[in-house]
This record gives sequence, C-alpha cells and structure tokens, in this order.
Amino acid sequence: MGELDNTVAVVTGAARGQGRSHAVALAEQGADIIAVDICADIDAIPYPLGTKADLDETVRLIEATGRRAAPAIADVRDLAQLEAAVQHGIDTLGEIDIVIANAGVVAIGDPDTRSEPVFNTIIDTNLKGVWHTILAAVPSVVRKGRGGSVVLISSSQGLTGKGGDGSAAMFAYAASKHAVLGMMRSAANAFAPHSIRVNSIHPSGVATPMILNDFVVNRMMENPNKAVSQMLLPGVPLVEPQDVTEAVLWLVSPRARYVTGVAIPVDAGHLVM
Repeated sequence: MGELDNTVAVVTGAARGQGRSHAVALAEQGADIIAVDICADIDAIPYPLGTKADLDETVRLIEATGRRAAPAIADVRDLAQLEAAVQHGIDTLGEIDIVIANAGVVAIGDPDTRSEPVFNTIIDTNLKGVWHTILAAVPSVVRKGRGGSVVLISSSQGLTGKGGDGSAAMFAYAASKHAVLGMMRSAANAFAPHSIRVNSIHPSGVATPMILNDFVVNRMMENPNKAVSQMLLPGVPLVEPQDVTEAVLWLVSPRARYVTGVAIPVDAGHLVM
C-alpha cells in the first residue's frame, strides 16, 4: 500500500531528469501517471532536450512499479497540444488528483544580452507552460471533487537575483521562476474552495541534463559564476533529482494535507548566502 493509491498524477517534462524522478516516485507510492514531454529540441535552447526514447524509458520505469502510464508528446507552450495530451491521459487513467508542473528550460552561459528568441522561449516554457498546465489539468481535479495537490517546480532563481549576468537567458530564467511563485500564490487562493492545495519547490542547480550538458559545463568552465553554484553545505555542487522528489512526495501526500501557498527551497543553503 502506498500513500497515493488510487490517484492519477500528471507530470510535465517527464522524459528525463527531475520529471522522470518525480513520475517514478509517485508511481512507487501508488499513482498512475500521465507523462508529458515535448520529446524534441528547441532551436533557441543550446542543449539537447529529452527524446521519445527517454519518455519510453520513463514509462518502462513507471510500469515496473506495477502502476499504469499514459505517455503523451506535447509542447507545454502550446495549450491545445497540452490539453489534448492531458485529455488522452484522463481517457486512459481517469480524472486527475495531482499536478506536477515540472517542464522548464534554461540557457546558463549564453552571453547574448539581446536575444529575444532565447528570452521568449524561456518565458513561454517556464511561465506560460506552467499556466497552460494548470489550465489543462486542474479542471479535472475539480471535476473529481475530492481535492488534490498542485506542485509548481520553480527554482532558487525564483527567490533570489544571485547569478544575474545581464544576459537575456538569465533575465528570462529569473523572471519566469519568480513569476511562478506569484502564480502559485494566486492559484492557492483560487483553488482553495475546491480543497486543492498549490505549492512551489525552489531547487538550486540539480544534477540533470539541463545542467550536465556540454554547453553549460563548457561555459561555466570558461566563465565561472560563483553566485549560481555556491552552497552553504560542503561538497554539494548540485542537488540530486531525488532531493527535489522527496519534497514533491511530501507536498502531494496526506502528511501535507494542510500545507498550501508555500515555497520550499531545496538548495543546500544557496539562498542564505
């Protein structure tokens, strides 16, 4: 028996990294998973994104727990695509209880100060994509009528300006992640009458392909930014996906039944420096 038996969760950005970690852990606790990912690269983002093969592996890991998966390829920037993906999951698994808005992109190390394609892509994915996820999934939680939990994955950059370098990429990333905090607070008020809790998690750098790729690693070696990487806890250059997942599991569980409207850092002390 798991804490999430007989529930359905939707996870965006589920093909790899944090999304896969969250999806598999939710399944281990008894949830069936609507696993959504773009499964394609984006021109303005300078590193490879998840693939269909990555999403297939996430599905395999979910099903290995004994739970069901409904995978769907959709771009969170496109509301119609995302709504179709979520509806496919609902048709397959039933109405939703848990929403994890995880999909996001970054372009750490891109020095261009005026790149509108980079700025717009990051804002559209990290902010509009979260809004679209709420629009596509929360009505199902309301219809189900037994309350639920929404977790928005923001960033420590949603709580601090540390690491700003004047680039379009970092301006957009910090702005989008700060905006997710505001959206969380507004949504916590909006959905409280339906007993739907809404919270956000704010990790520092996480050891996923978003950070551990040739573009970011090479740029950080060429021009280190201590404010981006420095932590209080020794020997923790990056937190692990599982560290973020543990916060997700708590927030969606009955153990956090009265927790809503809060922002939880998982950052090894980054924010207090």
